[in-house]
Amino acid sequence: MKIVYFTHSLASCWNHGNAHFLRGVLSELIARDHDVRVFAPENSWSLTNLVADHGPEGLDAYRTAYPELGSVCYGEEDEIAAMVGGADLVIVHEWNEHRLVAEIGRLRKAGAPFHLLFHDTHHRAVSAPHEMRAYDLSGYDGVLAFGEALSEVYRGWGWQGRVWTWHEAADLRRFHPPVEEGTREGLVWVGNWGDGERTEELENFLFRPAQEVGLPLDIYGVRYPAEALATLQRYGVQYHGWAPNAAAPALFARALATVHVPRRYYATILPGIPTIRVFEALACGIPLVSAPWEDAEHLFRPGTDYLVARDGAEMARHLNALKNDPDLRASLVAHGLETIRARHSCAHRVDELLAIVGQLQQSTVRQREAA
Repeated sequence: MKIVYFTHSLASCWNHGNAHFLRGVLSELIARDHDVRVFAPENSWSLTNLVADHGPEGLDAYRTAYPELGSVCYGEEDEIAAMVGGADLVIVHEWNEHRLVAEIGRLRKAGAPFHLLFHDTHHRAVSAPHEMRAYDLSGYDGVLAFGEALSEVYRGWGWQGRVWTWHEAADLRRFHPPVEEGTREGLVWVGNWGDGERTEELENFLFRPAQEVGLPLDIYGVRYPAEALATLQRYGVQYHGWAPNAAAPALFARALATVHVPRRYYATILPGIPTIRVFEALACGIPLVSAPWEDAEHLFRPGTDYLVARDGAEMARHLNALKNDPDLRASLVAHGLETIRARHSCAHRVDELLAIVGQLQQSTVRQREAA
């Protein structure tokens, strides 16, 4: 099957978490002998910032880890019809321009033979619904939403029967426990500061508890303004700046534990949607403690795959236990890996995607027979 994916960027993961999942899924599709083509806009925001901060060599980790992947940059004058020519399936990520989203939909409505899906992996449907409703999806066959709560939003917009919950997952080819265990020390947190969506939560559930129990904390990420850096300094946190996602397994392998601090929207009005870092961390075999987050879809086994802290004091108790109890750490690692390998790999998500395509193909056959 020829599959075309329109993304914001495949090469850059600078403040672009969807690139993590996309790389794993596309790698799996290629391994199954599908013809995969990826298009990204010229001068995408993520890629521009990455190169500005780290130069062209900032792409080296991606190229080394994913030699089978590549993408083509397109400009405003490029012909979209040529990009999707011969495709069986086209997927358009929501971090694309409205013009592109609409034009591909028009091609589909005009009789293009491919199936067309819109892929939403963000909270804008609830945080900025006017932005999402401005997309012209009238030509799309359906929506892939990265959580059931988000699928419910689309159903409320009239997409009943045409929206599928398609969670992110771990790329087990790259995200796995270290081949040889070394010395593990302190905490590591890989994440971006963001736009004030979890500032208070980071202080209450990460910086302060780590300091209280005497666990050194290393942080990797971008978009940390001056006030954020001052906060890190006040708590004695070591800030290392951006790290390519391909380097995350090695970072996890050096630490005793990590913490999940969900953005506010995913802890409140879009419950049940974990950051991809949860999947990746558990796949790498590192104990994890989560700030308050409702696993509404029962993706994991809270208390077994990871620990849950209801407040900062409980977070400190959990971190202290992990610091001093190797059996607890080993149990969390074993159970977390078990769940990821059983349910949440990119191979599982490819199976789900191909099943969705099968449904669309059957629907097309029925419509032709009824015509």
